[in-house]
Amino acid sequence: MKRRTLLCTPFLLAAPLVAGDYDALARTLRQAWPQCGTVALVCDTAGSKGVIEAITGAMAGMKVIVMDVKGQQDIGKAVATLTGRHPDAVVLVAGDKVAGDGSSAAAFLIQRLGAAKIPTVGTTEQAVKQGAVFAVGPGTGGKVLGNAKAAGVAGVSLPAGALSN
Repeated sequence: MKRRTLLCTPFLLAAPLVAGDYDALARTLRQAWPQCGTVALVCDTAGSKGVIEAITGAMAGMKVIVMDVKGQQDIGKAVATLTGRHPDAVVLVAGDKVAGDGSSAAAFLIQRLGAAKIPTVGTTEQAVKQGAVFAVGPGTGGKVLGNAKAAGVAGVSLPAGALSN
């Protein structure tokens, strides 16, 4: 019985953190860019359903565009579509098997979208190292990390108090 409790406890504690990760991101996004009305997600929707729901819930009041990508072959099309629709920001879905933080697809997205003046944000330090404008969440130790160069390229400001990475 004790083993079952120990095995279930991390699962029970981890579930609320996903929502909290994106709540902090949404709050920071609204404070830094109050004009932000549309955000986009680029991810494998089948593998990221729970995270998509958490992000959509955190971004209440904003329009959320979800671009479904099944593999790297879909990333170019997603970039072209988003460049045409021009959302106010793109949120990286940490852990997504196709375009999650640290992947080559995420690096491609960040670079191409930044050049089109569409900033990318995330929840991990890796996202900022790849060129996201800022990240906040447990993956950053709860701190807001920023990338001044990426902000300059995308034409946006860093959140107040963001630590340069």
